Formats: sequence, C-alpha cells, structure tokens
Amino acid sequence: MKKPLLLIGAGIIVLLVVVFVIARAMNNQGSSTGGETSVSVLPETEWPAVSLTPTNDPQVKGSDGHWLDLNVEKINVPGAVSMDYLLVYSTTDGGQQGVPGTVKLNGGDIEHKLLLGSESSGKFRYDAGVSQGNITLTFRDSQGKTLGKVSSDFHLQSGVADLTSVDGVFTYTLSKIPSGVFFVTMKTLVQPSASSSIVIWQNGYGVFSSDGKPHAGSLAAQ
Repeated sequence: MKKPLLLIGAGIIVLLVVVFVIARAMNNQGSSTGGETSVSVLPETEWPAVSLTPTNDPQVKGSDGHWLDLNVEKINVPGAVSMDYLLVYSTTDGGQQGVPGTVKLNGGDIEHKLLLGSESSGKFRYDAGVSQGNITLTFRDSQGKTLGKVSSDFHLQSGVADLTSVDGVFTYTLSKIPSGVFFVTMKTLVQPSASSSIVIWQNGYGVFSSDGKPHAGSLAAQ
C-alpha cells in the first residue's frame, strides 16, 4: 500500500516541476519577444523635442485650461514607425487619470490635442484642479517592439507669478499676472522650434502659454 502512495507522490512532484519549468520558459520568451516589462530610455542623441501647450476648444464654451496640445518635433529614432503617448495627471480627489494613444510616424512633427477629462456623445466632463502630471513617449518598430522611451513632468498653472517646474529646478517669475491665461512649465528634452506659444526656453526647460503672447518676466538663478 505504501509503495503506490510513494509512486503517486513522486509523480505529483515531477509534474509540478515540469509545470514550473514550462511556465518560467514561457515567461522568459514573452519578455524577449515584445512582452517587455521594462523599456529603456532613449539615448540623448535620439531625444525629440516634446512640449505641452495649454489651450481650449473654441467650439466648447468654458473649456479654457482643460486641453493640452501635445507637440513632438525633431523625431530621430532609427527604425521607429509608431509612437505611443501616455499623459498621466493627478486630480483634486487624489486620483490619477490617463490619456493614452498611438500615432504613426510619417517623418513630420506630431501634434495631438489631449483632453483633461472625458467626452461622451458630445458632452464633456472636465477633471478639476489639474496642476501636475507626466507625459511618456514610447517608440516602436514595424514589428511592434519597443525601441525606447522618454518622459517629462509638466506643471499647469494660472493666476500666479512664479511658474515652476515640478522638480523645482526652473522658475520663471512673471512681471505681471495675466488674467485667464494658463501656463505649462516642463522639460522639453530638446529645444522646440520657434513658436508663439513659447514664453521662454532655457537650459532644457520651457514655459508655454495658452494665449500665445509674450509675457515679460525674469529667471531665477540656477
């Protein structure tokens, strides 16, 4: 009686070992064929210029400060045919919201309007109190394999004189606080092309305004 029980026990142990080995092999294979759990940061020579400009939808009344124009320029990632973007931001209730998307690369600049909220059947719901967040760009080849990513934090402000980066490294103090104008301060990685929305760009950081007008001010010592 004991011998059959021992054989059954040994068989169960062998079966468990086989299942473990197969599962581990499948997991390793997935990690090496497109199921990456971690994505490396692009080398600095391949960084694009990325910016977020606060704006509004002219067709939607009262939408000021609830949209961000994502602009990606100077894309130089060998073999990249598509780009994933993910905008993540915090809300006043302590939660987080995400705005994902994928675009095909055609050799030109990428521009997308991102809503800080949601839309359903033409009705908009805006997330209140959005002030900080992060934008991540992930580049992929024709097989969908990730080639690398870049990311940057952004700070959305209005009605204040000191426009600051999330990391506290950059501060631009306005000479006069404009009414109803929104600003985004962020690290652009590479200097963007000249645009009316750029208030100032210095040492990798930029300030972008919703009204597209120049705003005098001064930089804090870095």
